[in-house]
Amino acid sequence: MRGSSSPISVSTKLQQIAELARQSPSMVLTTLAHHIDVGFLQEAYRRTRKDGAPGVDRQTANQYAEELDSNLCSLLDRLKSGTYQAPPVKRVHIPKGDGSKTRPIGIPTFEDKILQRAVTMVLEAVYEQEFHECSYGFRPGRSAHQALQALWRALTEMGGGWVYEVDIKGFFDSLVPEHLRSFLDQRVRDGVLRRSIDKWLKAGVMEDGAVSFPDFGTPQGGVVSPLLANVYLHEVLDKWFEKQVRPRLAGRAVLIRYADDFVIAFSRESDARRVMGVMPKRFGRYGLTLHPEKTRLVRFHRPSSSGGYQRGSRPGTFDLLGFTHYWGRSYRGFPVIKCRTVKGRLSRALVAVALWCRTHRHLPVGEQQRILNLKLRGHYSYYGITGNFRALKRFASGAKATWRKWLNCRSQRARMNWERFTRLLKRYPLLPPRVVQSVYAQRTR
Repeated sequence: MRGSSSPISVSTKLQQIAELARQSPSMVLTTLAHHIDVGFLQEAYRRTRKDGAPGVDRQTANQYAEELDSNLCSLLDRLKSGTYQAPPVKRVHIPKGDGSKTRPIGIPTFEDKILQRAVTMVLEAVYEQEFHECSYGFRPGRSAHQALQALWRALTEMGGGWVYEVDIKGFFDSLVPEHLRSFLDQRVRDGVLRRSIDKWLKAGVMEDGAVSFPDFGTPQGGVVSPLLANVYLHEVLDKWFEKQVRPRLAGRAVLIRYADDFVIAFSRESDARRVMGVMPKRFGRYGLTLHPEKTRLVRFHRPSSSGGYQRGSRPGTFDLLGFTHYWGRSYRGFPVIKCRTVKGRLSRALVAVALWCRTHRHLPVGEQQRILNLKLRGHYSYYGITGNFRALKRFASGAKATWRKWLNCRSQRARMNWERFTRLLKRYPLLPPRVVQSVYAQRTR
């Protein structure tokens, strides 16, 4: 391949970009696109998922790969010359929750995904030197479980306190392009990269054959969208909180953000209410609105060791990243912060299993078992944290009962009673619930 290079050389380029950004934190970077060559695009292709649905051009990953060398060379030429045209994003609707509602998702073309991945790789190398420790979502080497651990440590050290639970109303659809461009101007003004981002912001959405051009929001379903969202909230929230808000507070405060989900823990109620008073105004300046019903202040103080509560003093609960956080008791009876699966998430997960079992009930039993175990393993890998075993058992039991129900619908002559189903499970066992993550893995020093 012309101009090809190995992943190691691409890694070296990214390290060079990161080092430049780290050494010159106040410099506006104007020459970054020269790092993108055919080899760079080849690495971006390697990192791009190949099993996604095709976009508006109906081209699959396999079809694109048939002429991969020439396709990537053409893509590079169009990128550098400015003739690349960002195609509209195809919008489809998928079932949500119990299947009675749907949610829209965007599907870019496969080639567009490659280019967005390449641009994201460059921008990521720059902004990873900018982002604060409080940000965890869609960043390399960071995860939701790390965010939960950081929150657990902070609240444990403070003995609870007051938790400001915030929900941004339709964040990805409300992001204002003009503000995003001004934020990017502070750090990246490379013409090739910025021109590409502008094209993605203006590309439009195709639904039922008609193309619309929303005035707000990031590219739907785009690889670059999470990074642009992080840049936006880095300026609107993270930097503002760390540099302007926290120094003015009387007590301790900790912000934990994963993409557009975040909470702020305060040791003092007065600090929490001060921030509550200014937060809607701060977000309103940048076109964002806080959801009035899902944004609230929660009293989350550690209960007494005796276990008794004065009237109205029982600590509340709050949700973050699919878990309800609450004060419980350790095996020795001491107050500890625990997490359990949010009720709605557990219900939706079981509904999703039921929909799959109903749709695929005529597959061979062995194939059904294999795929169900993949679903169980995925659920356990995320929700299988310390203290959440009871919810895992409910999910496992519900999945097992659902499987039996739809196997029973395969034939009226061979009914799947529990005795027969138990014998079948010995031959085709489902994975038992297990804890695979520990919120307490990194204990307070």
